[in-house]
Order: sequence, then structure tokens, then C-alpha cells
Amino acid sequence: MTWDLTPLFSSLTEAEEFLKQAKYKAIDFEKNYKNRLYTLSPDEFINVIKEYEEIYENIGRSLTYVFLNFATDTSKGNFLAKFQEIANEAEEHLIWFELEFIYLPIDKQQKFIDNAGVYKYYLIHLQEEAPYKLSEKEEKILMKKDLTSSSAFSRLFDEHISKLKFFYKDKYLSEEEVLSKLYSPDRNERKKAQVSLTLGLKPHQDLFAYIYNQIKKDWKIDYLDIRGYDNVEEPRHLSNRVTKKSVDALVNTVNENTHLIEEYYNIKKEILGYDKLFDYDRYAPIKFGESKEIPFEEAKEIVLNSFKNFSQTFYEIAKKAFDEKWIDVYPKEGKRGGAFSHSATPKAHPYVLLNYTNQRRDIFTLAHELGHAIHQYLAREVGYLNQDTPLTTAETASIFAEMLLFEEIKNSLNEKELLEIYAAKLEDIFATLFRQIVFTNFERRVHNENELKPTEYNKIWMEENQKMFGDSVILTQNYEIWWSYIPHFIHSPFYCYSYSYAQLLVLTLYKLYKNGFENFTDKYINFLRQGGSIPPKKQLEIFGLDIEDENFWKTGIEMVEDMLNEFKILKDKV
Repeated sequence: MTWDLTPLFSSLTEAEEFLKQAKYKAIDFEKNYKNRLYTLSPDEFINVIKEYEEIYENIGRSLTYVFLNFATDTSKGNFLAKFQEIANEAEEHLIWFELEFIYLPIDKQQKFIDNAGVYKYYLIHLQEEAPYKLSEKEEKILMKKDLTSSSAFSRLFDEHISKLKFFYKDKYLSEEEVLSKLYSPDRNERKKAQVSLTLGLKPHQDLFAYIYNQIKKDWKIDYLDIRGYDNVEEPRHLSNRVTKKSVDALVNTVNENTHLIEEYYNIKKEILGYDKLFDYDRYAPIKFGESKEIPFEEAKEIVLNSFKNFSQTFYEIAKKAFDEKWIDVYPKEGKRGGAFSHSATPKAHPYVLLNYTNQRRDIFTLAHELGHAIHQYLAREVGYLNQDTPLTTAETASIFAEMLLFEEIKNSLNEKELLEIYAAKLEDIFATLFRQIVFTNFERRVHNENELKPTEYNKIWMEENQKMFGDSVILTQNYEIWWSYIPHFIHSPFYCYSYSYAQLLVLTLYKLYKNGFENFTDKYINFLRQGGSIPPKKQLEIFGLDIEDENFWKTGIEMVEDMLNEFKILKDKV
């Protein structure tokens, strides 16, 4: 299945013309309202903000179309660059709006906020960002600069890594294909895949280190030197609507419980019958029979059933995604690796990119990305400016969807099969929770250093990973360069802790659901519908949760401990 982009546009030519029209509307918007906000009544201001939102939505619609084309064919980078340049020109005529609002007298701002309805939190967030905003001229300069700085290096990373081929058993594989071999039940295949990935990445280490150094440098210049943030993480925390204190509590709680990882992998070593467990054994499936490939159509039905058992709303949106071809399923030449769900715009629908290889883990990826799509589709009701959630809650529906799938699968299995699926699920949680904190620990260290050599990146990477595994897994020298293919380090610095944030949040929510919390399903769907229109702390009050309370994180960890204990009981039975 390939996705149908016609709900956006029928061609790049049509999308480009639409983007140019959005630019003209932005010019008219500036002419009509710039330096006049202070003269508007609250009702007039609402009409202005709606017009502002529509122009941005039109820009976003065009950029979505060209990005999705690029994601499935990275040779189209020239089109992406062209569209970004036009969008940049349009946004130059919109920059003034937010700046003019935050420089209005406070009493005038408050009158607008009190009458803003669904835009209330959007305007409050502008107030929170006000200390880090620059003059209009300076903001335009930074917008121009971005085309040749961080976004340019991100594009270079994507284009370069998508072209890499990895020699494996007499043929060349894509990154996704060779990574999938690390899940093989055959140890020799896993080891060959590890060597293949390493040999494929190694000649490009100088380039990857250079790209990362420029990303770090640009981030520091932009946010610390120019905007005046106190530390390199603060911009991400502000955009995530969380405090550094809550993030530190999360990171510390996870770091203090890595013994769970060590305990699990020592048990896994025993089950597999190995004297030693190496990095290429981490994802070795615990199997008591032949490994079965799962075709996409079968995966589709399993996921739909798991959603239907939870909510008719979840089921109907997911079915719509399949029926209307929101999904691009299989790996192909030039296609970007990994998986994502793009929210697009409220007037269209989300789009899901997969690289499906018929493995069981691919079913969980399908459920994960459809969870995002369901969240994004529900959130379209609050409009373009509010539909995107902060990263800390953006993963909530996706991880919850994985838990629903886990319940669906495990209920039909015998004890041996159940042990297999428990192992797989625990490893998924470890990857989402503990591994992402390792990434955060790594980022914290490298961003506090000046330009680093590849060997210095390697050293920090190995140290932080070894802390997680303790004496349970031996990290080989080949593993030391594997930081270099992680896209989040390049695209979104300090993004990774949001996965852990969401994972522990979901484990807590899922516990409420399983314990029969009153009207949980309705409340949860309403929570998703709110998108980014309400702060996460306030959103979660509906469930009686306080994300500022350090004990909140411990509750999530207790859920992981419970699952590990259930796994150990099953292991003793088998």
C-alpha cells in the first residue's frame, strides 16, 4: 500500500501555486493589520487570529505535501528546498503578529486572552516565550539563516543516510532492512547484521560528526547566545510545556532503576543458553518454535481488533486510515527509514510512513503510528494552531495503542508463546523508556562540550550505554559508532526524553484503565481531542494525576517491575 496524497494536492505544481497564493495572503495580512492590533476589540482580534491561522494552515498543507513526497523519494530534495524557501518568504510577513501581541500592554493582552476561546493557551504560551523573542528584523534574519544552517544539515543527514547501502550476505540492504536482521533468531545473522551496519556507517563518521557538531553549534548560538536561554535544554522544555525539575525527576528515576535492565538481560542470557550476551544479542527473540512472518494484511486485522475492543472511535479512525490509504507501507529505494505519522492539516488527515518487513515488532510499529494518527485526527477539532501536542504528550496515544495490541495478542497465547511476547514487550518498554534516557544522557554530555571528534562521540556513547546494561550485556567495539544513525539527535535535540515521559505516563493511564477508572475511555478520548490547546499538567487533572509530583514517575516504574515479575513467573513455569 502506498499513500494517496490527493486530499492535499494532485501534483507538485498545484501545491507550489497554492503555496504562492498563501504568500500573497500573508502579504495582504501584514498590510491590513500590522501596527493595528492595539486598536482592535477582543472580537475583532479573534477574526484576525483566525485569518492568521488559515494562512499558516495553507503553508503547512503545501509543505506537508512536498515533505511526504520527499520522505518516499529523497531524490526530491530540490523540491523540498524550493518549497521551504517560498514558505520562508511567506512567513516573513507573519512574524510580526506574535511579536506585536507580546509587546502589547499586559491589560490589552489579557482582554484578548479572556475572549480567545480555544486560542487561550496558544496566547498564554506566547507570553511564556516572550523573554526569548527578538525584534522583528532579528527574527527574520534567523528565519533566513535557518535555510542554510540546522535545516540544511538535517537535510544533508537525511539524504546521505538514505543513500547508504549495507552489504549483507552477497547483497546490499537499506538501513531499515539491515536493522531488522538484528531481530533474527539466528545469532550468526545478527552478528553479520551488526558488522554490516558498522562497516556501512564507518566510512561516513567524519561527515556525521561534522553534521552533529554544526547542529550543536547552531543550537547553542540560536538559543543561548542570541535568545538568552539559561541552558541548552530549556528551549525544548518550554516547547514541551514542562519544567526542567520534572524532567530531572524523570531522568533520575530512570537512571536509578537500570537494575531492571540488568536483571532482565541476565535472565535472557540464561534462557538463550549463552555464556555471554553481546550488543547484537539484545533483540534476539526468545522463541520456542519457528519464527513466523506476519504479512501486513494480517497485522492490519490484529491491530484493528485491538482498537475495537477498547473504543469504537479508535477502530473507526484506524479503519479509515487503511481504507483511504493514509499509509505508505513497505521499504523501497530512496525512501526515508523509520516510521512516523505526520499530522498534516485539519482539512486533510494524518499520513503514516512505515517500513514494514513482516516482523512481529512491525505490528507494534503499525499500532504505534496509528495511535499517533488517531490522536492527530481527533485533535484537528481544535484547529491548526492548537492541533500539535507538546512532545511530552505527543507519544501518549501511540504507546497506549501498543499496550492495547499487547493485550490483544497475549490473550490468545499459551505459556511459552506468552513468555515470548512478554519478553518482546518488556524490550519495547526498555527501548522507549530506558534507552531514550540513555540518549538524553548522551545529549546532555555532548551538548556541553565544544566540537567533538568521532572518537570522542564514540567514547561518550559507550559509557552511557554501558551504565544501562551493567554487567548483563557486553558492548563490542562495533557498537561505538551507532550514535551516528540516530536521526533525533540531528532533527530535534533533546527530543528523546519525551518518549520516556510519555511511556511512564501511559503505564499509569493504562493502570487506571485496567482498574476500571470511571468513564476512562470517554475521558481519554476527550484528552486526545484537546491536542495542544491545554497544558499537559491541566489536561491530566481529569485523571487525578500531577506530573510535578516525583512519586508520579515511581508509579510508572512500579508497573515495569510488575511486568518483569510476571515475566519471571512465566519463565519458571516454562
